[in-house]
Amino acid sequence: MSGLLDGKVAAVTGSASGIGLASAEAMIAEGARVVFVDYNEAALTELVAKHGDKAIPLAVNLLDSDECASMMPRILDLVGHLDIFHANAGLYVGGDLLENDPGAIDRMLQLNVAVVMKNVQAVLKHMTARGTGDVLVTSSLAAHYPTPWEPVYASSKWAIDCFVQTTRRQMFKHGIRIGSISPGPVITGLLSDWPAEKLAEAKANGSLVEAEEIAQALLFMLTRPRHITIRDMVIMPTNFDL
Repeated sequence: MSGLLDGKVAAVTGSASGIGLASAEAMIAEGARVVFVDYNEAALTELVAKHGDKAIPLAVNLLDSDECASMMPRILDLVGHLDIFHANAGLYVGGDLLENDPGAIDRMLQLNVAVVMKNVQAVLKHMTARGTGDVLVTSSLAAHYPTPWEPVYASSKWAIDCFVQTTRRQMFKHGIRIGSISPGPVITGLLSDWPAEKLAEAKANGSLVEAEEIAQALLFMLTRPRHITIRDMVIMPTNFDL
């Protein structure tokens, strides 16, 4: 790699697996130190063993209000300041609304919407005081059109996409860039909720992408000149519409 993020300090939520892990590791490969924020302590321990002092573990259950509120102060205790924040943690609830569990809906909306808003607010208070920073949010292709097989999940991403775009308009005067990445179906654990026949069909016709491919798009967003903001990047498999 070419050291595009040398000297930068980043934090990524939901970074023990999937897009969050790929994002964090891509940033490390470009020279950043990364705070891995996740509830999976065992996975965090393995990542520190793999990356050494470039990986700083922070075990947080973001669905616990007190732990969620403690995230940013704990990050600053660990690394002193933050240049990049990737709000990635999320849950997936798909399928027929009539069959969805109300408790699962509550948890998903809490993590996908409320937690993102609270985390970003806490980060922005720090970044605006410094007059610089980058905030990235994992949205979804589902934020851009009504996806018939996932009304609950898609609704959460429509909400957070609105949050990103409106907050960006408030923050650019402070030197803060905010953007979202909107992937189509990515090969991660979130797809475990997909119907087996739909997942098999998607794999067979090449309509899935890898998490590492999303991470490369995130790096592109972070490494543009400061006067350029990639406000939303939609990435989809070429064969998605088959």
